[in-house]
Amino acid sequence: MAGNTLLYKTNYEVSGKIEPFYKGGKVQISHDEQYIFCTCGPRVNILQISTGKIIHSIEQDDQENITSFSLSPDDEMLVTASRALLLKQWDWKQEKCTRSWRAIHNVPVACMTFDSTSTLLATGGCDGTIKLWDVLKQYCTHNLKGAPGVVHLVEFHPDINRLQLFSSSVDCGIHIWDLQTSKCICILESHYSAVTSLAFSPDGHTLISSGRDKICTVWDLKKNTVMRTVPVYEAVEGVVLLPGTGDFSQMGVKGDGLYFVTAGSKGVLRVWDSSSARCVFTQTLPNALALQAEDGDLDMRSLMHLLPMPKSDRLVTVTAEHNILLYQMPELTVQQQFVGYNDDILDVKFLGKDDTHIVVATNSSQLKVFELATNSCQILYGHTDTILSVDVLRKGSMFASCAKDKSLRLWKMDSESGHVRCVAQGFGHSNAIGSVACSRLKNTLLVSGSQDCTIKVWDLPELPDEGCEPLLMTARLTEKAHDKDVNCLSISPNDKLLASGSQDRTAKLWSLADMSLLGVFRGHSRGIWCVQFSPVDQVLATASADGSVKIWSIQDFSCLKTFEGHDASVLKVIFVSRGTQLVSSGSDGLVKLWTIKTNECVKTFDAHQDKVWALHGSRKDDLIVTGSADSMITLWKDVTEVELAEEQAKQEDQVLKQQELSNLLHEKKYLKALGIAISLDHPHTALRVIREIRQQENGKQELEKTLLKLRKDQKESVLRYSVVWNTNSRSCLDAQAVLQVLLTHLSPEEILQYQGARTHLEGLIPYTGRHMQRIGRLLQSSMFLDYMWQKMRITGGKDSVNLDEDVDEMDTRPQSIFMIDKQPGDMTEIQVCEQQQDDDEEDLEGSEEKEELLDEDESVTTSKSGHVNGMKRNRVNIVGDGSQMSSEESEDEEDVMEMTTKSLPIKSAVSKSSKTAEIR
Repeated sequence: MAGNTLLYKTNYEVSGKIEPFYKGGKVQISHDEQYIFCTCGPRVNILQISTGKIIHSIEQDDQENITSFSLSPDDEMLVTASRALLLKQWDWKQEKCTRSWRAIHNVPVACMTFDSTSTLLATGGCDGTIKLWDVLKQYCTHNLKGAPGVVHLVEFHPDINRLQLFSSSVDCGIHIWDLQTSKCICILESHYSAVTSLAFSPDGHTLISSGRDKICTVWDLKKNTVMRTVPVYEAVEGVVLLPGTGDFSQMGVKGDGLYFVTAGSKGVLRVWDSSSARCVFTQTLPNALALQAEDGDLDMRSLMHLLPMPKSDRLVTVTAEHNILLYQMPELTVQQQFVGYNDDILDVKFLGKDDTHIVVATNSSQLKVFELATNSCQILYGHTDTILSVDVLRKGSMFASCAKDKSLRLWKMDSESGHVRCVAQGFGHSNAIGSVACSRLKNTLLVSGSQDCTIKVWDLPELPDEGCEPLLMTARLTEKAHDKDVNCLSISPNDKLLASGSQDRTAKLWSLADMSLLGVFRGHSRGIWCVQFSPVDQVLATASADGSVKIWSIQDFSCLKTFEGHDASVLKVIFVSRGTQLVSSGSDGLVKLWTIKTNECVKTFDAHQDKVWALHGSRKDDLIVTGSADSMITLWKDVTEVELAEEQAKQEDQVLKQQELSNLLHEKKYLKALGIAISLDHPHTALRVIREIRQQENGKQELEKTLLKLRKDQKESVLRYSVVWNTNSRSCLDAQAVLQVLLTHLSPEEILQYQGARTHLEGLIPYTGRHMQRIGRLLQSSMFLDYMWQKMRITGGKDSVNLDEDVDEMDTRPQSIFMIDKQPGDMTEIQVCEQQQDDDEEDLEGSEEKEELLDEDESVTTSKSGHVNGMKRNRVNIVGDGSQMSSEESEDEEDVMEMTTKSLPIKSAVSKSSKTAEIR
């Protein structure tokens, strides 16, 4: 049973994230073709193409959204423009702003670009003006006016000797500016809507422009006239010229003419011959349905940007859903896909034999399959409306999805290539399908639950060969299950039972063979979002919008446990640790780990900013993945065993260090011993070392030598410890000794550089003041005792005089004061008084109480102080000479005074026969 306790998980830590990095706007490729620059609110994110990781993120300090940016051709400078009307120049590799200046524009900058020499920067504003900046000499060189409305496009002519700038604004014309005269020398008019892109021929004599008026225009820049108008029958967002060298015959290129590629609203790449105005190649997209967008509508497949990568013969496209795709020419095969923004994450599941992938359902009709090692993504098309749920079959290479389009689809991933294709689909529900569940033992069936309140059981067909059309599935059973939407389904581990949860606040248990109702779970006060069978016990877990998780017995349908801790709806729950623990996620953005046996929330994880709709665990039970409405997917790793191992190693290390510390103290190697105590961060152990040093014969010099040899960080720790020691009267002398060394040999400037030094020194003041007041009172009392001793004279009768003939000698010898009472019985009585005093002393718990007692009895004690023996007098005189006294010594003084007071009646009884004894 001891091994079972190790199964309990105690902590998860974030091991990876897939977060949004692009939400629309400009995208630029570095000239070395290694990085993609894109905007995301107030940030410019730099994505490394080879790994798919965000390696740098340039963020505005004022959190204003970036309206435009440009990377210089030498890949050294990045300039950004924000809504705050500021231009900032960045060293993007160091994520450091090197310069900031006012943009002069009265409104935000809409576009910008560098010239080929990386010295001139052109900015086009929403106020219709264009400004040119010399980024090296840092001043504005041109202010071009005359373009009406927003300037949304600026481009330098590739031949720097021509000193020309091309711009476009809302008048749909292309303005050519002569930078020598700062005047517009020509306006190229051909388009009837916004010009979206410009592409120059290698010799600089031909220009191709594209627009949303569904045409591309070929311009002769020698004459500034139209050479040809090419109708492309779609709104074009980007145009790129094909290189003159290379074999592009697979793309329909024949001869040495000028060919260009267009990307637009139809979502496909097409190649055009500029001389004949014919389309010579149209891209075919795999796993794609025909686009159904009407004219003027923006389809999810629409392409918003088209960028060339000439060094590697690749093209980059950016879709309307913020996906970045890299195509390899001439085949135009998809090489890499990056998802810039996922929108709401509705469901996520581990996929693959070893959980190497995850399949994600977002607030769109696309399914996304991410490879966890590289964040590379496959985008799957098939559904025509938002996908609501996914579930993975037993072997992990197949999964099912359901959507608002009332359809159910089955997908299969190739184990070698990782390619995913749709193999079957089913229709039959009359409303959106909100949940799907797959069999656990054999890949034989699917179950779907819909907003039409029904549950359907589907038999899986024989899977088709690759390249064949998806098969059609038919429902074997249909059951009217609930009074409201069916939100969730779960199949038991033995494939015999089915659990369903509904918006009608109930969960139901069904026999999967014939869909007969076995029982109803009632107890939640709001709709149920998740049901889950335990992998080992005959129990069912339900998560509800009432903020609770319940454990139910499937034998008698009674509620066994209730877990409350979320502040809002609980959206998902899973079993972990072989059914002994739960993990839940909720609308409050929190993920909680529960232990079922104790009803205890072991840990709460806060890594999301919105509803956590998705939660799933890996087969090995060492990972969980969460997805949220904040568009973030988080991968969590179980670190319980790691933490236990680290804690055990730490304890063993501390034992070894404690043993080493004892050896060092025995060998009087105080410097190393103190260093070990500081490394362990044990103030009490460090105090022990300090006391060992001070107890040496030359303790003061040894302490000074040891402390001054410490490193700066070690001195900081000793100063921090001294503040704690100074709060206790038993250790205040050690603290003051340390402080004396530090304050004597370190300058105030050095001490104030220590972390928290000001706070530590302020904490020393009140306790040090109290210690000084106590010592001051003790010194005052000792001086009074000394004065009384000098003035005290003892005279007696004959019996007394006979004890010692020389009265003067008796006055000068401290032992004589007790020779008067030197009787066996009296000495025993005095010892009894001393023992009684010791017992009283043990009842006092702190030195401060003893000080108060000393103050209360001060008058009594001082009035009868003449009976103090010589040895005690000597100790008081030492204090009077200016040395420090510990609280134990002050307690000893108090004991002597009270003992003397109590012994006065005994002495009177002994000298009762003597009538001449008198104290003067």
